Amino acid sequence: MTRVAAIDCGTNSVRLLIADIDGGVLTDVERQMEIVRLGQGVDRTGRLAPEALERTFAAMRGYAGLIERHGASAVRVVATSATRDAANRQDFVDGVREIFGVEPEVITGAEEAELSFTGATRDLVRLSPETGLPTPEGTRPPYLVFDIGGGSTEFVLGSTHAEEAISVDIGCVRLTERHLRGSTAPPSPEVVEAITSDIDDALDRVAEKVPVERALTLVGLAGSVTTVAGIALDLPEYDPDKIHHSRIPANRAHEISRRLLGMTHEERAAIGVMHPGRVDVIGAGALILDRVLQRYGFDEVVVSERDILDGIAWLTSKL
Repeated sequence: MTRVAAIDCGTNSVRLLIADIDGGVLTDVERQMEIVRLGQGVDRTGRLAPEALERTFAAMRGYAGLIERHGASAVRVVATSATRDAANRQDFVDGVREIFGVEPEVITGAEEAELSFTGATRDLVRLSPETGLPTPEGTRPPYLVFDIGGGSTEFVLGSTHAEEAISVDIGCVRLTERHLRGSTAPPSPEVVEAITSDIDDALDRVAEKVPVERALTLVGLAGSVTTVAGIALDLPEYDPDKIHHSRIPANRAHEISRRLLGMTHEERAAIGVMHPGRVDVIGAGALILDRVLQRYGFDEVVVSERDILDGIAWLTSKL
């Protein structure tokens, strides 16, 4: 058994997973998330804001204490879209090295997609003892896995491993900052149309790179998707066990997306499953989910609570 610590630092949140990995089984020891909005203003300025860096480092210092307490033998820190895009990313690298004593990996979009696929499908696919071939639990490969982040969304196609992947610069924080600019009122139809246009342009680029028509199962990851799933399931509060591997029909996702876009900030904040750090960005995130379903013709999305963080943990166990 190996005890590892994985840290995923994205545009909107920084997350920690301390896990025991024994053979093909990953068991959570500690799983934490804090909304730090590292990508605040990056789409506009091209730089990580000092206050965003300090929020991120404060969360990481807390994580370092947990890692020490639980005695993880290996630590891996991965940073994604916001840090990739920032001219001053060395400030981030230096701060992480000081806190954890390891060099953070600022990964490419393709690497991010591979890790997301590994995390999402590791417990979705089982091997048949008779044939050695994948036996999905109520799903069928190939899978199209998509991970809606704050700054980017990754798409990866595969059955037992990633075969084709692409990262595109549409994310819930990036689109919110670009089009909604801090407004707490519902966006106008013109603004929704502009966001939709950005998303559809990106989905066109995805389809040019990844043969999405081959996919038989759509698997959605990250907070925008899991929040929509919690709403679709009418949960009074966020419950990852009920959300994991739930199935959300396309028409239900569309209905929820339109409802969220029509709400005020206060109305979204009152939803039981809503994390406070997602209130202002969930409209854009839900719209990305809706457009993926509509544009690629899927009847439903299978929701996974396992994602890039779990992929990082699996990779860390091999160090």
